[in-house]
Amino acid sequence: MWISRLSLRDYRSYPELDLEFSPGVTTFVADNGTGKTNIVEAIGYLAHQRSHRVAFDAPLVHEGRPAATVSALVNRDQRHATVEVTIQAKGANRARVNRNAVKLKDILGLVTCVVFAPEDLSLVRGEPAERRSWIDTLVVARNPRFASIITDFERALKQRNALLKRLREDRDPGLEATLDIWNMAYADSAAELVYGRQRILADIVEPLQTNFAYIAADARLERQGAHIAYDSRIDYSQAASAADCKELLLAALDRRRTTEIERGLTLHGPGRDDLSLMIGTHPAKGYASHGETWSLALAMQLAGWDLLSADAGSAAEQPILVLDDVFAELDTGRRQRLASRVTSAEQVFITAAVDSDLPDGLEGIRIDQSRLLQSGTA
Repeated sequence: MWISRLSLRDYRSYPELDLEFSPGVTTFVADNGTGKTNIVEAIGYLAHQRSHRVAFDAPLVHEGRPAATVSALVNRDQRHATVEVTIQAKGANRARVNRNAVKLKDILGLVTCVVFAPEDLSLVRGEPAERRSWIDTLVVARNPRFASIITDFERALKQRNALLKRLREDRDPGLEATLDIWNMAYADSAAELVYGRQRILADIVEPLQTNFAYIAADARLERQGAHIAYDSRIDYSQAASAADCKELLLAALDRRRTTEIERGLTLHGPGRDDLSLMIGTHPAKGYASHGETWSLALAMQLAGWDLLSADAGSAAEQPILVLDDVFAELDTGRRQRLASRVTSAEQVFITAAVDSDLPDGLEGIRIDQSRLLQSGTA
């Protein structure tokens, strides 16, 4: 797929911006603070309904304005659709497709995009929430119905935690009886999410290993191997379905019932799980060098793109690639190898502060600083 037109209204630094694109590589070269990342962030927002830079939406709205709008004309072979999201400074966001109002969840999958950014280092170095967010993004991109499952899970988790806190203060038998009801509601959505994650991991292990070995080709042989696995207090290794995951989760909740009430907190489930990342025989977190950390983060994103591209089956459905100030962080070898992997995509957006940050021989369309400053201010 590819975007032929992008329109921003009151989005970050841009009161108004309209850009037209072609398939292939588009590179934005401009000083930091001129708004190039705002453009690719907006593309990612259409795909994921969240920014890769901030945790909430208010900063996306131009200062003093009530809302921002991001609109793109998306092309798949001979099929075209205008996808639009209005981001409210306060209140609920809205979506439209071809000018018709739709639910936000209905636009998931209309734009698919994989974003590479300096923030990706947190996939390796950061907290478990970063890795959970990464895999959940892939789960939803592969099957948009999981967006509703995640919403149901988060709602059930919130209600269950509130009940556990009340029981910590008052172990009333009638109140405790309702915990069984919430256990079932929580386990229903939690087990679906765990199994969705497990299926992603089963398919992504090989492309992750392949991409890491390629990106880190100049590393010592024993440091060219990478592995990813699900890390949970519950052993799901024999689970063959969401129903199996649910049974295991309910058993864990039953075992830890008293402890959870004493702590007023849910101790088992997808909100407590993590991904184990290894380079060679050592955990990546704490042992990996800066270059290895970058190689693994890039391999994770490339593996996700490979997985979604394989699901798509054709270039018409292949996810858009965004590389936001990534090349500046890489040495020459990794820079060239990454470029050779991504430039074959149907559409790629790259940002860089200076030409020297870009790999040699990069072709495509260039949009420079003067064009960006015509419509936005830092």
